[in-house]
Amino acid sequence: MELSAKAHAPHVSISLRSVFERYGIYIFLGLLFITASLVSPQFLNPQNLKDILNQAAALGMVAIGQTFVILIGGGGLDLSVASVMATVAVIMAHNTGGQDTLFLPVAAVCLFFGILVGLINGLLITKRKVQPFMATLGVMIIVQGLRFLYTKGAPKGGFPPILRFLGTGDIGPIPTSILSLAVLAMMAVIVLNKTTLGRQIYAIGGNIETAFLAGYRIHLVITVVYMISGFCAAIAGLYLAGYVGISDNWVGRGYELDSIAAVVMGGTSFAGGRGGVMGTIVGVLIIIMLYNLVLLLHLPVQVQYIVKGAIIIMAASFYAVFRKSS
Repeated sequence: MELSAKAHAPHVSISLRSVFERYGIYIFLGLLFITASLVSPQFLNPQNLKDILNQAAALGMVAIGQTFVILIGGGGLDLSVASVMATVAVIMAHNTGGQDTLFLPVAAVCLFFGILVGLINGLLITKRKVQPFMATLGVMIIVQGLRFLYTKGAPKGGFPPILRFLGTGDIGPIPTSILSLAVLAMMAVIVLNKTTLGRQIYAIGGNIETAFLAGYRIHLVITVVYMISGFCAAIAGLYLAGYVGISDNWVGRGYELDSIAAVVMGGTSFAGGRGGVMGTIVGVLIIIMLYNLVLLLHLPVQVQYIVKGAIIIMAASFYAVFRKSS
């Protein structure tokens, strides 16, 4: 009997390790929600919960695109997303003049702009062999400069009511923005798990040499991934503009780092080939809930950065320990 128990012990250990590796981020989200509810009674206020969801929507959208980029491996990340978000916001404000009739054509231009920026990033990385960090950093600075030239440093115009509805409205009891995030997330999950492109992304991220030998068009897939990131950033910029409600050259500032943090916390490996969108969404919720809790507790805003940095380090350490032992 004692021998039998010992024989089964490793299986129990492996099972527990697998559970914590796969579901640890969800457990942490649940514990954070409970803790926030206990330390701040205002946390469960319906309006506060709605604000959390609205704030999570834009970050979730841009983080979905960032997930594709990091999954592809090779040190992939996209630092240009925040500049794309701010630029599409000022394009929308400048060219609609607050009119709903112009929303769709201007929105199409904004989405095309995001895809174009992603295409440029992808071509720099694949054709010119520029490291992703440097390529997307350079593009970020160029887009920022173009935005300031376009606005002459002073954005003007207003957002159409339909964009405000997308950013702050509700369909029944659910914020419109979070419904849109759910649709985008489902589409991303389908692409990653049910399509040839998704299989190629995981294959390239897992082992680029094997993927090359298998006949995958590596450069094309990498370029498409960055175009997806630019597209998601453009959508996020429109929703964030609708939520904020004012034209600003710095809309989305800091989202490039927050989106990377959410992806890492969600379990996607910087080495590529491992992770997914659902973990990223949980990472987004954790970041937004932490920000919200800092404000509810009337702590200095600088505490947000300390808490976020600590959580990122803990999350990275958590996954590193489990993967090393697996």
